[in-house]
Order: sequence, then C-alpha cells, then structure tokens
Amino acid sequence: MLSERQERILEIVRTSSPITGQHIAAQLHVTRAALRSDLAILMMLGLIGARPKLGYFFTGHKEEDLLSRTLMEIKVNTYLSQPVIVGEKATAYDAVIAIFTEDVGTVFVASDDVLVGLVSRKDLLKAAMGNNDLRSLPVRMVMTPVSKIIYAESGETAIVAAQRLLDYEVDCIPVVRVAEDEKTKKKELHVLGRISKTNITRIFADCAMGRRE
Repeated sequence: MLSERQERILEIVRTSSPITGQHIAAQLHVTRAALRSDLAILMMLGLIGARPKLGYFFTGHKEEDLLSRTLMEIKVNTYLSQPVIVGEKATAYDAVIAIFTEDVGTVFVASDDVLVGLVSRKDLLKAAMGNNDLRSLPVRMVMTPVSKIIYAESGETAIVAAQRLLDYEVDCIPVVRVAEDEKTKKKELHVLGRISKTNITRIFADCAMGRRE
C-alpha cells in the first residue's frame, strides 16, 4: 500500500498536474529533497510521470493500473538473492575475498545464521586507506553493527524494500526472519537472503515484459 504522504502527493498531482516537485513540497510543507524517494516510487509504479521543465503529471487511476497492482503484491521472498556471509571471527581480508569471489557489493557478518553486522566495499576501502593490515584486522572493526542495519522481512512487499533502498541510499539490504532469543529475550535477525537494486530492477523488468503469471 502507498504511504499517507504518497497518497497526498498522488492527489496533488492528479488535481494540479503538471506541477513541479518544488510546488508539491510547498503544499506538503516539506523540502523537495524529502519527497525524492516518494516521487521515485510513484513513478516506478507508473502512477505519475515527469517531463523536463513541466513537472509531474498524473497517468491514471491506480485501481485500474494492472502493473501497479502486480507490483504491490510481489513479496520480497520471491525475488531475494542468496546472501554472502562471513563469520564474526573473520578478518577484513576475508570479507574482501568474499566480495570479489562472489561479485557482490556487500557481505553480511553472522554467527550461525544470526546477523551481527554487514560490510560494504566502501567500508573496506576506508579501512585499507587507513593503512590497516586487513589480514589481521577483525571484520567487527570495520562492519556496520546490526543495531544500525536497515533490513526487510521476507513477507514484506518488494515496493517497501525498494523504498528503503531509496530512503537510506544503500545498494543492498538483508532479508531476515525476526525471532526472539529464548535465553536473553533479545531480538535476533536470522539471515534469509538479500535484496538489492538489481533485484528491484529485475522485478520491474519482469512485470513490464509480462514474465510473471
């Protein structure tokens, strides 16, 4: 489902198109930058379009938009990719090897299948520029800890995951099953897969080409 703000944007565009992003932001009393991800989602769904120097325009009723309905129904677990995981005792060098061997931009750090953190190419590049010995540097020293990780649950829609990728300007997020540790009662994130901008692009391509039933 669309968020409340996305519904309001859609109504503004429907009644006032063509309208610029600046004018939409003014009506909602927010900055133009704050609407970037919302406008991107509405355009990906085919609910609005945009033309240079004219602004945004309404493209049709969402209830009648088959592509939009199809996209709204797709769950993350139908398009996730296999996660690339290194153990929590691994070194930063181990993470580098995993990234290049598997040709991914992010690897997850886990204990068994419980997420502990993640490491991106950018994290490893920063560590290398700091003259660190990656072969002896624990991956924990360069990873983003689980408390700061944005994730998606397998039952959520792909559109929700796409919006998180846009909102947080990341290329990949883990897909997890949330559980509670029986002893500590703390929340645990069990890694099921990953979803990236490539997965999202594949979803739109499949829908546009009619490759989904």
